[in-house]
Amino acid sequence: MNNLITGRQEEIKTLETLLQSNQPEMVAIIGRRRVGKTFLVKQTYQNHLNFILTGIQHATKSEQLQNFTFAMRNYFPDFEMEKKITSWLDAFFHLSKALEELNLTEKMVVFLDELPWLGSKRSGFIKGLSWFWNSWAVNQNIVLVICGSAASWMIDKVINDRGGLHNRVTNLISLYPFTLGETQTFLRSRNVHLNPYQITQLYMAMGGIPMYLNQVKPGLSAIQNIQAICFQRNGYLRREFDRLFSSLFDNPENHIEAIRALASKRMGMTREEIIAKTNFKNGGGLTKVLNELNQSGFIEPYNGYGKKKRQNLYRLTDPYSLFYLTFIESLGANAKTDFTKLSDLPNYKSWSGYSFENVCLMHIDQIRKALGISGIFTTISSFFTKPKDGFSGAQIDLIIDRGDNSINICEIKYSNSDYEVTKRDVTNLENKKRVFRYHTKTKKHLFTSLITTYGVVENTNRLNSIDQVVSLNQLFE
Repeated sequence: MNNLITGRQEEIKTLETLLQSNQPEMVAIIGRRRVGKTFLVKQTYQNHLNFILTGIQHATKSEQLQNFTFAMRNYFPDFEMEKKITSWLDAFFHLSKALEELNLTEKMVVFLDELPWLGSKRSGFIKGLSWFWNSWAVNQNIVLVICGSAASWMIDKVINDRGGLHNRVTNLISLYPFTLGETQTFLRSRNVHLNPYQITQLYMAMGGIPMYLNQVKPGLSAIQNIQAICFQRNGYLRREFDRLFSSLFDNPENHIEAIRALASKRMGMTREEIIAKTNFKNGGGLTKVLNELNQSGFIEPYNGYGKKKRQNLYRLTDPYSLFYLTFIESLGANAKTDFTKLSDLPNYKSWSGYSFENVCLMHIDQIRKALGISGIFTTISSFFTKPKDGFSGAQIDLIIDRGDNSINICEIKYSNSDYEVTKRDVTNLENKKRVFRYHTKTKKHLFTSLITTYGVVENTNRLNSIDQVVSLNQLFE
């Protein structure tokens, strides 16, 4: 049944290998909400799952334990529960006895889903899980799968645990959104046949999240689908924003405040700029929020070329969050709008340019392949400087510094047709290279690379100023 899963081949291989190993295995799977973690586990282990427990959001300890009791009755109907379960130590003890009674020769599989909801503060869940693994599972032929959408919680409480679970996770799987190519494969499996440009329009609005893409209907254009999914009153993504963050973080208002600040500045913001834009103070609270947003896949820190880590630019890279804050939120709860008319507004052009840049930054491997530098060591960064010493300011969103004494200065242009390089573009590019050389003092050769949707018009400006062109089709490879 694994052929029902789009992509995820490495993850499937890892899970299947664990099933064949001769030792107990604990695998942690992290990834943002709706990315397909549960589907991956159930499809890969469907005939081997002996027990599944899924946490309930905002439930009390007693409610979670009652949920555990219901799961025990479903999976072990003949197992007698001696008394009401009142602690997680008691719960995991009963689970161990029920599994022993199965008397299996093949490997057992236990799947604990939405672990952060199960392991709420002062619940004792982590203590119970530690006992289950250290006192029982380590002596069994078992795969214990633990899964959670709150990546930061999983990393802090389980993977980097200093207590009973310290160094107990034998494998870590980070599940990422689909790439453009995987998105195309997924949509085709649902009889949605759109060209790369229209798939990219969908991707720019909702990203490569399987559950979001599952709402796309065949026979409709990208714009029609976005209209139905994002702008109709009952559209799936009309109110997803608040649900998304409240499901991941205990105090989502802090994370949303940071997201709003980052959405306001296209090139990204330094830590100091975020503080100036928000109510955050310069301390551990902001660090925690930024780390959690990064670990959960909403933002990315980008090094400025030649800059120290503390001067990183934080950039909002989650397509849906940016789309929601730009277009959906202002509508209110019941207002109707026509997305086709929004595309005529000035902020649509600004959003589409920024969003396409994000798409490109998510597909660095494909860009490197298209440039023919996959086998060369590279580092990725950006560059920004204000006017200084008679030189104008300059911004370069993508710099690929190569191990062969070369640098690719990448210009990213979103266009609905072949891009025509103008004299103004040539002047702008030459200025960027001149300013970059002055401030970085680099002696490396500078290649100018253009990344665009449909390719370029082959005119004199292109031939004289652009060394390589990467088109949208190459991002799908």
